Amino acid sequence: MIDHENNNRGLVNTREALQLAESVDLDLVVVSEGKEAPVAKILNYGKLQYQKKKRQGQSSRPTVKEVRFRPNVGAADYNLRINQATQWLSKGDSVKFSIRLRGREHQYRDAAGKLLDRIVSDLSSVGKVQSLDKRSLIVQVIPA
Repeated sequence: MIDHENNNRGLVNTREALQLAESVDLDLVVVSEGKEAPVAKILNYGKLQYQKKKRQGQSSRPTVKEVRFRPNVGAADYNLRINQATQWLSKGDSVKFSIRLRGREHQYRDAAGKLLDRIVSDLSSVGKVQSLDKRSLIVQVIPA
């Protein structure tokens, strides 16, 4: 048994352990099922459940990385962003690409659409398209 101050008490009778837990207003929780003797700890069970749920929520939540392009992006910048996106997708994150048009660039929306298609084709080996919106010029890619 491990008490509320993290001191190892060794083998203790169950009733004795329960009385000790009640005396400090905490719970007796079996931490590890041992073959001969299970390991029990005196702690706040509600707090333990809360921390466990919080850890699960953090680990299961995928993050969304965002990459913004202009329609006349250079080859080096484009390749750099695609390589970063490939790394993010391999780690399990999803990537959102958006193309921003300013001023007269709105006349060349078809070039921006072609850039979106190029992004999708370049990332097809590591990810799949979750959403492709050519009207707002946004594509979201999730890990394959």
